[in-house]
Amino acid sequence: MHPADLARLRREYESAGIDVDTLPGEPLRLWRAWLSDAERAGIAEINAMVVSTVDAGGTPSSRTVLCKGADDRGFVFFTNYDSRKGRAISAEPRVCLLFPWHPLARQVIVIGSAGRVPRAESEAYFATRPRGAQLSAWASAQSSRVAHRSALEQAWAQMEQRFPEGEVVPCPPHWGGFRVVAESVEFWQGRQDRLHDRLVYRRTQDPAGRTWTVERLSP
Repeated sequence: MHPADLARLRREYESAGIDVDTLPGEPLRLWRAWLSDAERAGIAEINAMVVSTVDAGGTPSSRTVLCKGADDRGFVFFTNYDSRKGRAISAEPRVCLLFPWHPLARQVIVIGSAGRVPRAESEAYFATRPRGAQLSAWASAQSSRVAHRSALEQAWAQMEQRFPEGEVVPCPPHWGGFRVVAESVEFWQGRQDRLHDRLVYRRTQDPAGRTWTVERLSP
């Protein structure tokens, strides 16, 4: 495809939209409902999300990770704390999460602050990972420069010798989870003629005692 053809790409969205009158009182319930819709639609990696950060120097970066937990406390993912995203979050904990469910013309955008989960929680999840992934967490200095692929494979082989088959591979001290506590959660639903629905939950404490308020944004 010629680059100029990108501007001519079009897709007309058709959807019943989001009924404000039937919205749940808090965003997690709607997020879970949309997640279930994505699963029923057969979308691959329905828990994939784009995590965007800004480092100490103000440089933004984004990457796709898998959401491994979501409850009233926030959204959880796991990584090497010394990686680019780990260092960025240490310098600036405010992050943005994006769940892209394109086949359903839907996306969810979460803005909030990230903090490390308790060590016991990281260790419990690490114990459920496949052994190969556990060894990789030890072998890879994530985001650091590596001379060639064989250097990674050699490091992995060294970890395989360090932790022989049948032995427990412990959670590395530099590896663990981040929990993102949402400040706002936007639900985007594609609609016909580009009049999309954008409903945003914002965390607040109003006189009525509600934790979340909802507002509609212009598309």
